[in-house]
This record gives sequence, structure tokens and C-alpha cells, in this order.
Amino acid sequence: MFLGKRPGRMPLYWNRKVRDMPRVTSESLLLDAQRNGYAVGAFNVENMEMAQAVISAAKEEHSPVIIQTTPSTTKYGTLPVYSALITCLAEQAGIPVALHLDHGDSFELAVQAIREGYTSVMIDGSHLGFEENIELTKSVVRVAYAIRIPVEAELGKVRGKEDGRQADKDEYTRPEQAREFVERTGVSSLAVSIGTAHGVYSGIPKLDIVRLTKIQREVAVPLVLHGASGLKDQDIQNCISHGICKVNFATELRIAYSNAAKNTFNKTPDVFDPKKYGTVGREEVKAQVKSRMRVCGCCGKG
Repeated sequence: MFLGKRPGRMPLYWNRKVRDMPRVTSESLLLDAQRNGYAVGAFNVENMEMAQAVISAAKEEHSPVIIQTTPSTTKYGTLPVYSALITCLAEQAGIPVALHLDHGDSFELAVQAIREGYTSVMIDGSHLGFEENIELTKSVVRVAYAIRIPVEAELGKVRGKEDGRQADKDEYTRPEQAREFVERTGVSSLAVSIGTAHGVYSGIPKLDIVRLTKIQREVAVPLVLHGASGLKDQDIQNCISHGICKVNFATELRIAYSNAAKNTFNKTPDVFDPKKYGTVGREEVKAQVKSRMRVCGCCGKG
């Protein structure tokens, strides 16, 4: 679902992996969430253990799930490695899983992710001017939609540091601009800025629900909430009731995994087997993911 016409199709550099993917796209998941009043949890992973934790949680909760990697994560582990890993885990789990490029920072990276089998991409032009953001987003949409890969974009700036890019203050999404942006780009979903922040909150966030409500009235596509780590359950649920269909969690999963490893070393300083602290970290991440899935209301929807 989108406002306006999607850009015309164009030939894509076909890759067999794209055609044969066992996973689903984020668009199919988010449209169901939009129709039925819940949100799909989107969880950033950094390694095999975190990916296992997220998919294991989704399987046990019978929940659809979106697994995300940022540009820095893909540099660390490479796109082909993460694609192969999630493909294998998704096949074993037998639940709806989408693999999403989070905060894609260039046209080239977005196209590479698609070629490697990602079933959803985000192109983040929020640091650009309005017209430049539209042009960058349209260029990715044109390629992605040729093979029915959905594209997420961001309008406005979410405060905090995300994947090396710093935004020192919020630049809230303007409802009238959101409508124009979606109409001109044809994106599948839109990340909005309403008072959340990337990273760890230094104070109590004040979410602009009135603004979110206005954006929902202007825009037909599913809306995305970034910077949900650290938000209270009731704040997330309030956002979902006003149009949010995808909720991103990253920082709190990294903290859960890292704290588990630290606690393992504190208790057993002589441990040297990565499987020991990896197992503990995996269980902590899994517990966090299951908790957030219940808040999003996506349990039992898989």
C-alpha cells in the first residue's frame, strides 16, 4: 500500500539468490500488522548468537520477525555471510522472517544487499535536504521494486548516534512533508521522528503522539519507530495504537549480550571458550526479544 505511483520498472542485475529466497519481505509483514493493529519487532543482530536468539524467540512466540543489520555490521561480517546465516536459520525455524538492511547509507550498499538476498532495505537520506532525500530514495526504490523488494526511508532526524552518524538534536517529521515524500518516492514504509533517540536515553523521552497521529492521517504506508530501546512498554503500545507497524530494537540487545559476557567473566575469570559466554549471551538476548515481541502484540501472528 502506498500513495501515488511507484517509479517505473527497470532491469535489475539479477541474482539467483534473490529469486530463491525462503524468507518473506517486510512489506507483507507490515501490511498485516497495519490491518490488524499490532507491530512487528525488528531486531538488530551483530553475530551468530544474537541471530539465533532472535529467531528462536520468534519460533517460540509464533511471531513474525524482521532481522536487521546496519552498514557497520555488514562491514564486520559481510552481507553474504549474514544472508547465508539468516537463510539457514529461517529455513529451520519455519516462521516468517525478513532480512532487512537498516540505515543503508548509499545506493550501492542497498543494491548490494538486494543482490545478496536481503528481502528488505532501508535507505537513510535523513541527513540530506528534503529534495536530496527524495532523489536518493527514488533511486533505490526504482531498483528494488523491479523485483518486489520493499524500501524503508526516513524523514526527519532521530536524535543520538546510529552506526557512526550523530544527530545532536531532533528534527521532527512534518506531516505534510511526509505525505509528499511518500507520494513522490513510492516507499513501502516510513520511519518518523517523534521524540525517540538512538542509543541510550539520557533522560525521559517525550513522545509527540499528536504529531504521530497527524502523520498517520496523511500517509497510507506503515510507519516505523526507530530508537525504541529503553522505551517503556506503554509508550511503545501507545505508538502502535497511533500507526506504528514496525518497532526497531538494537541498543538494548547489544547491552543484554555484552552484560551477559561480562558477568560470565566476572564469575569465571579463567573461562576461554567463546561458547560459554556466547550461550549465556544468546539466552539473555532471547529473553529480551520475547519480552518486546509481547509488547508489540505480534506473538501468535507467525
